[in-house]
Amino acid sequence: MADPDAYSPGAAARASERNPTRDALVEAALHLFGHKGFAAASTREIAARAGANVAAIAYHFGGKEGLRLACVEAIAHHFDEVLLTDGVRPPANPVAARQMLEAVVRSGVRFMASGAPAQDVVTFLLREVTEGGPFLDTLFARVLEPRHRLLCALWGAATGTEAEAEATRLAVFAMMGQVVYFRIGRPMILRRMGWQEVTPDAADRIAAMLVANLNAALDATERTKP
Repeated sequence: MADPDAYSPGAAARASERNPTRDALVEAALHLFGHKGFAAASTREIAARAGANVAAIAYHFGGKEGLRLACVEAIAHHFDEVLLTDGVRPPANPVAARQMLEAVVRSGVRFMASGAPAQDVVTFLLREVTEGGPFLDTLFARVLEPRHRLLCALWGAATGTEAEAEATRLAVFAMMGQVVYFRIGRPMILRRMGWQEVTPDAADRIAAMLVANLNAALDATERTKP
C-alpha cells in the first residue's frame, strides 16, 4: 500500500522526519537519477544504495515515478530552506527587499560550496532539464517558477521596477546563474584557484563578491528605470 502523503506538496520533508527509510530512498534516487538518468537507474540499485528493501519504493512512493516526484518535492522544500523563501512576502521597503536578496545570495553560495547534497541536487536538476520530456513541466511548476517569481518580486521591490518585466526576469536568472556556477564549475574553479576545497572562508569571499555584483546590478536598474 502506498503512503498517502507520497504525492502531496512538501510530503518528502514531512515524511523524512517520520521515516528514515523514505528519506534514504529519496537521497539515493537523487544521486542515481542525476548521475545515470531516470531510465538507467533501477529500483533495485536505488534500494541497495539506501540500504532498504526494493519493496519499500512501492510502499512509500507507489513506484519509480512516484519516487522521482518525491525527489522534486524534496528539492522544492530544500530550496525554500536554502533560499530563505518559505512563506516569504516581498516587503514594500526597498532596503529590506535588497537585504533579502543579499541573504538569498549568501545562503545559496554556502549551499553550492557544500559537498554531496548540493552536487546531487544540481546534477539531478541538470539531468532533468537536459533530457526534457513531460516531467520537465512538473519540475518547472514545482521548483523553478514559484521561486523565480518570488525573487523577481524582491528585485522589483528593491528597485521600484516591474517584477514581471523581461529585464527583471533576465536579471534574476543572471543572479541565480552566478551562484549555481560555483557548483557546476567547481572542478575548474578549484584548479584555477589552487584550492583543494571551497572552505567556509572561501565561500564567504565568493558570497561577498556576488553580493557586490548584485548591488551593482540593482543600482544600475534603479538608475535606468523609466
